[in-house]
Amino acid sequence: QVQLVESGGGLVQTGGSLRLSCVASGRTFSSYVMGWFRQAPGKERDFVAATSWSGGSTWHADSVKGRFTISKDNAKNTVYLQMNRLKPEDAAVYYCAATDWGRQNWPPMSSYNYWGQGTQVTVSS
Repeated sequence: QVQLVESGGGLVQTGGSLRLSCVASGRTFSSYVMGWFRQAPGKERDFVAATSWSGGSTWHADSVKGRFTISKDNAKNTVYLQMNRLKPEDAAVYYCAATDWGRQNWPPMSSYNYWGQGTQVTVSS
């Protein structure tokens, strides 16, 4: 069992920055993939970024490439999402998720079986 808790959301102006944190407790595995997703009111949940727990490979959605960066600290069981040059369309509830994905390809959203409660990011225009 894995429990995930996000934090770091808040209100920022367009062009501002935030860093989200996701602390994992319980069992973690070297094969785990950690991901960030977001969902705005009335919209579907979308993939933002992912990183392998073991190793340093990362994957970012096209919409956030060059602005957002996912990173992790294995010793602290924490995954981060650094968000820079925020835009109004980035406003959403951001969720941290995990999957014990053991394959070499990136997992689909449906494979993530552990989810945090979400943290709100609001971007004023």
